[in-house]
Amino acid sequence: MDPYYIKKVENYYKDLLQGWNSRVYWYCLADAQVKGERPDDALASINKALSFSNPYPSKEKLLEMRKEIKAGIRQRQPSNVSVVDRKRGDVTGDGIVDNVYLTADKTEDSPFWKNITLVVQDGRTNEYERIPLKENAGYHPTIFLGDFTGDKVDDILIIIDTGGSGGTIYAYVFSFINGKISLIFDFDAFNEKYKYEVNYKNHFKAEVISFNLKKKYILDLQLKSKEYLAEIYYPNGTLKEPIKGWVSPLSGLYPIDFARDGTYELDAFQNIAGRYNADGLGWMKNVLKWNGREFVPERQTVSIFGAG
Repeated sequence: MDPYYIKKVENYYKDLLQGWNSRVYWYCLADAQVKGERPDDALASINKALSFSNPYPSKEKLLEMRKEIKAGIRQRQPSNVSVVDRKRGDVTGDGIVDNVYLTADKTEDSPFWKNITLVVQDGRTNEYERIPLKENAGYHPTIFLGDFTGDKVDDILIIIDTGGSGGTIYAYVFSFINGKISLIFDFDAFNEKYKYEVNYKNHFKAEVISFNLKKKYILDLQLKSKEYLAEIYYPNGTLKEPIKGWVSPLSGLYPIDFARDGTYELDAFQNIAGRYNADGLGWMKNVLKWNGREFVPERQTVSIFGAG
């Protein structure tokens, strides 16, 4: 079938769904995506179609489509795909241990991985579900399983190093909610929400303003070297010219059970940079806790570097 025509059909149903969340349209979109050889998108559309109380054309038909797509994906799995990390735990909440993998494509003579994908094998049915990641290339991809939502079921934390000069990361948390896997933490949404301003001030200080929490922090720069301070300040402590720093995007995300109650919080780190990335002034730290709908800041602190 003409790929151009199939793409037009797919876009047609996507446009219709913008105005009407129809069970019929989701099925038609999935069918077009199957014919257009877009299995991951088709699986997502089928899951949407199955979310209706009376799915179209039937629940049985949609489940059969999903089974065939997953079988086809496994058969088409390229030979250079590797499992880069794996963990075992009950992530579906049925009391049976599941297998959780990160698969990726090898890059020759490099630790860089491409097409990183989350794969969950249901321990009860042995069926596989593949979840593509928005940012799916980087270094040292890892999985951590732990309960972040307090429902006594393991959630899935994924961390990928970007390899950039700022030491930033891609990070996701997935959770099974009402029997479906959902993204409950996305590094992009975090970076967009948590905004800051960094300004050098007179008398060897820097000011960090946290807009999201409406807080202000003052950093003492006097532990910096004399050469560093002489470039920026006159001997009386007055700035030679205005200087702005910045707070980098998410640089670290660590699961910590602060209350020792079996539920993990997320300890989020962001580098506070001065004139350039390596000019570290300290760390912005946000402890994030699940409130039933989203991760919210439980507390925010700033850490500074000591002098040797």
